[in-house]
Amino acid sequence: MSAGGERFGSFGLATPAARRAIPADDAITLLKSGAAEPGSLIGYGNGRSYGDSCQNDAGMVVDMRPQNRIRSFNAETGVLEADAGALLCDLIAHAAPYGFFPAVVPGTQFVTLGGAIANDVHGKNHHRRGTFGCHVESVTLLRSDGRTYRCPDTDNAHLFRATIGGMGLTGLILSASIRLMRVPSLDIIEKATRFRDLGEFFDLADAADQANEYAVAWIDQLAGGHGRGRGLLFTGNHAEHGSHAAARAGSRFSVPVRPPFNVLNRPFLTVFNAAYRWKKGRSSDARRAGYQGFFFPLDGVRDWNRLYGPRGLFQHQSVVPEAVARRAVPALLEAARRAGQGSFLTVLKRFGDVRSPALLSFPRPGYTLTLDFPNRGERTLRLLAELDRITVEAGGAVNPYKDARMGPETFAASFPEWQRLQALRDPAFLSSFWARTAKKLEVRRGAAVAAE
Repeated sequence: MSAGGERFGSFGLATPAARRAIPADDAITLLKSGAAEPGSLIGYGNGRSYGDSCQNDAGMVVDMRPQNRIRSFNAETGVLEADAGALLCDLIAHAAPYGFFPAVVPGTQFVTLGGAIANDVHGKNHHRRGTFGCHVESVTLLRSDGRTYRCPDTDNAHLFRATIGGMGLTGLILSASIRLMRVPSLDIIEKATRFRDLGEFFDLADAADQANEYAVAWIDQLAGGHGRGRGLLFTGNHAEHGSHAAARAGSRFSVPVRPPFNVLNRPFLTVFNAAYRWKKGRSSDARRAGYQGFFFPLDGVRDWNRLYGPRGLFQHQSVVPEAVARRAVPALLEAARRAGQGSFLTVLKRFGDVRSPALLSFPRPGYTLTLDFPNRGERTLRLLAELDRITVEAGGAVNPYKDARMGPETFAASFPEWQRLQALRDPAFLSSFWARTAKKLEVRRGAAVAAE
């Protein structure tokens, strides 16, 4: 907790908030002096990571939000440079009047530029544009040796690749330049297609990706019997004629306090899913949608994560290879049903083969499934471990920046080249996630070598 009483927690609210925070200016001074202690820092953007990759139980988080200037924008090329603490919504608002939009956006516009790079976030168009890191021109990085590194892909390439997707472990990202994409308008022509089961979705997915810039599916995770695996496939493209004005990024509604219990319980989710499927899927005709509603629907309710009650939520995101997806995805959903756990948000989409420049990047060719679960303690942890097992046995991976509890073995199986990032990690930077996964793997490896 900072001196002003502000909490620096994770969006899932299932892990303790950071005990100590340091302003960015103070951290910059400390790093430039070369006096930062080992494992004492980790950058903190806007707290939209679900797990503990933005936490440091043994040290301090660096509050980067005041570092939020947009430094320059080229209206001809779409290259924008901004401080690491600038929010995605501010980048959109700055570039939209010139006909540009970020090539990749995650599910919320309230992430910082530094956070989007550190997590190499992805969006609904991975099949065409890859990850956020694919569109990074350069990164300015401050390390604990006191030096500031300008890291374009052709200079300091090792740091550039390690910083993208490096979860803030290579140093403090000060600023970055990214390439935006030119769009005819911000409006989206959206179409919703019902599918009866997962088999029908898989039959539709490839053609949907080929024909559309954006594609993502919603699954009615609680439906059983003949409705098992049913859902809606949403596709979208930027409208040829529409608005170039960014909408105000505030929220119309808010959850002012955390209720003493989980509001998003099974009876609520059953009614919600039925109503959502009826409302969104009642017509298969294309319709015009505002970009905020299409890309960032949950941003309309500020602090909606509080609805999960005092224990918060866990999000589990996995990716499995395309060759086994028709078996693995139903197995993941069935595991959740057997455990009696309902997911408020169940999203399924296809990753393409556009490679990220990152050393460690979660997206890879295949299908990715995202599930949200209220934290019910050991019961939920057992389910998450089972989802990990199914994913790893399928040759897939679990998303680290949405995780708050995976074990070292799951991380190593998901990212077998994790030691390459460890070799480039700045010694002053450490997260709670890295401490409970990679650092434990390092200790085990050292013990094994000593025993030989």
